[in-house]
Amino acid sequence: MEERKLEKSPIVYYISGGEKREWILFLHAAFVDHNMFARQVEDFGGQYNILLLDIIGHGQSRKTKKGDGIEKMSVWIREILDAEKIEKIHLVGISLGAVLAQDFANYYPEYVSSLACFGGYNINNFDMTMQKENAGEQMRMMLRALVSVRWFAKENKKVSAYTKEAQDAFYEMNSHFPKSSFRYLAGLGHMVNVHPKRERNYPLIIGCGEYDIPMEKQAVWNWKADEPQGEVVILKGAGHCVNMDVPEEFHAVLERFYGNEVVR
Repeated sequence: MEERKLEKSPIVYYISGGEKREWILFLHAAFVDHNMFARQVEDFGGQYNILLLDIIGHGQSRKTKKGDGIEKMSVWIREILDAEKIEKIHLVGISLGAVLAQDFANYYPEYVSSLACFGGYNINNFDMTMQKENAGEQMRMMLRALVSVRWFAKENKKVSAYTKEAQDAFYEMNSHFPKSSFRYLAGLGHMVNVHPKRERNYPLIIGCGEYDIPMEKQAVWNWKADEPQGEVVILKGAGHCVNMDVPEEFHAVLERFYGNEVVR
């Protein structure tokens, strides 16, 4: 994939394809980087144009200026799409990436071909009790990281992935996450319960792994109650980062969602 960066943006992005095919943007989880989608580049690259990026404070997207924050991600993504002349794109978000995918769809629905969110929650109607519980868990994680990033990564991999292969890959990426980048996550609150519920004019699929935490499973079903037209999928054998735990099943789910058959 070719690495690129716009002049006035801190976001480093990666692009492949460019042919007259549909585009997919994969948005990664917190504490890792675009490499969590290495398998998806293989699986989808032959049929789709692929766009990846490193979220602010992650991977290569660390050269920032005063005032830059995660709440600006949607604007930066739109600028990337405009620069690459991408008019429509499928959004796929995992965990934090699911939050950012929704935020982008809230502001720029005209760019969205479809929305797929795994390990996330409905940012337009997030239960306050769950929100407090989620904030408490984030604080506990941050305290671990302040003691030792590697200790934090070791504990985090257990809740982020289920298979040993996925846990090891997650740990390797997480261990490079700088403590200083936690400050960028503070702006997430500016995305939650801000936009009113509205009818979507594109398909929606939401899901998680069968071994994800109970709060995540509840968040998925709460979202389904809010938007009954959305499809729910629980991926067997997977934890939080379903694309890393069960990449073949993840590929099949999305291809079916996009209206294609997968030949194995």
